[in-house]
Amino acid sequence: MHLTRGLHRAVQLNPDRVMTVDGTRTRTFAEAADRVARFAGALRALGVAKGDRVAMLALNSDRFSEYLLAVPWADAVLNPVNIRWSPAEIAYSLADSGTKVLLVDQVFAAMLPAIREQYPDLTTVIHCGDGPAPQGTLSYEELIATGAPIEDARRGGDELAGIFYTGGTTGFPKGVMLTHANLFASAMGSLATGDLFTPGGSYLHVAPMFHLADMCGWLTEVTLGGSHVFIPSFDPVATLRAIQEHRVTDSLLVPIMIQLLVDHPDAAGYDLSSLACIVYGASPIAQAVLERAMKLFPNAGFTQAYGMTELSPVATLLGPADHAAGLLRSAGRPAPHSEVRVVDPEGNEVPRGTVGEIVARGDHVMRGYWNKPEETAEALRGGWMHTGDGGYMDENGYLFVVDRLKDMIVSGGENVYSAEVENAVAAHPAVATCAVIGVPDQEWGERVHALILCHPGMTVTAEEIRTHAKTLIAGYKAPRSIELVEAMPVSGTGKILKRELRERYWGDTDRQVH
Repeated sequence: MHLTRGLHRAVQLNPDRVMTVDGTRTRTFAEAADRVARFAGALRALGVAKGDRVAMLALNSDRFSEYLLAVPWADAVLNPVNIRWSPAEIAYSLADSGTKVLLVDQVFAAMLPAIREQYPDLTTVIHCGDGPAPQGTLSYEELIATGAPIEDARRGGDELAGIFYTGGTTGFPKGVMLTHANLFASAMGSLATGDLFTPGGSYLHVAPMFHLADMCGWLTEVTLGGSHVFIPSFDPVATLRAIQEHRVTDSLLVPIMIQLLVDHPDAAGYDLSSLACIVYGASPIAQAVLERAMKLFPNAGFTQAYGMTELSPVATLLGPADHAAGLLRSAGRPAPHSEVRVVDPEGNEVPRGTVGEIVARGDHVMRGYWNKPEETAEALRGGWMHTGDGGYMDENGYLFVVDRLKDMIVSGGENVYSAEVENAVAAHPAVATCAVIGVPDQEWGERVHALILCHPGMTVTAEEIRTHAKTLIAGYKAPRSIELVEAMPVSGTGKILKRELRERYWGDTDRQVH
């Protein structure tokens, strides 16, 4: 299997069907294939050789889709860049991977001087945005217009497809090496459930395309020969308008996006009946939000996907039937391509209902971390990918993710999983968002501390939170202190960056709670 296979099939079967819709710009499969072949030829002419890495720093667009196809077409390796990173983080990832060619759009072109200063080996920058190319960059459209098309290298199978850097939540980012076979295993295994995506449908790119979750959706849609609709980044009105205007059938959203959609005062005024499949991930969804979302999207089935970049990215799925059965707290069952266990520190599977580390194996497991053999060996010890997530499996094979193991708080000798506390705190009507961390405490060793972002016009006291939480969880788990904040640091996928929250408390101590 190779990433370009679906494009070849679509050109053969439906060359005149629209493949991409980006604003007022539409392109058929035949047009897209020609552009991909020409851009691949341009990359070769620029000196890109077999296995070279080509990066892209840009918002969602039809050109991002062309990049995902043209790089393997040219026998090279993808390196999508996290758009939330600083120039220093971007420069680190480019230097670590040895990437010499970077595509950048108009939104991020201003970062180029800082990136080049910190990574002077960046030899070629291609401007893939609208408008004229800035000085020192090449024009993406001119390269396509003047480039000679080349034959597809048919790079695939166990060859490296891309290096996907983790979000940098702990230390320096790690480059996850995924093959074409890895990516197809995850995409096709997920599709085999019958719950994901609509043959002949259209997929709305709302989540950032640099992230593997959206890339899995992109690959599935390319394989099915469906259409792609792009908005640059998530915006409630733009999302609602795109669904209505283009009769979108499928999309991937994170729970906060779903909440913002159902909270929008004009949402009910849009015709959203075309949406048949909503995939969400990063965290479970609150039942109240899901119930409202099901009313807003009356024809949509909801599927939660749990996984990580190292698993290409899907490990388990909670399908529409599971949602209807009231299993919202679960991350679902292992997907058809994935074997999942919960193990103790020695790697032994623990009894059902017992918390341990979630591990997975299968054809979707990464090749390893780029230039990090020791970290690779540790993560893949025993032939299983060790996720670092704590959870348990019930008697019916449903996985429940309790927390990141490193987010466990040890307070007075008791283990407290922050996710459980967060669920309790978040149920308070004044709380919009919360994060629970362990902070140093002379009496308890670690104190359960909640950082809370309240709904506009509302506030709450520590005692109110404690009283409320203790109606849902054991008293020792309730926050002993709270802090009201105006914003939370988040990653490119919308996850709260707890490392940044902890720094002010643990920065000067020998022991770090991660």
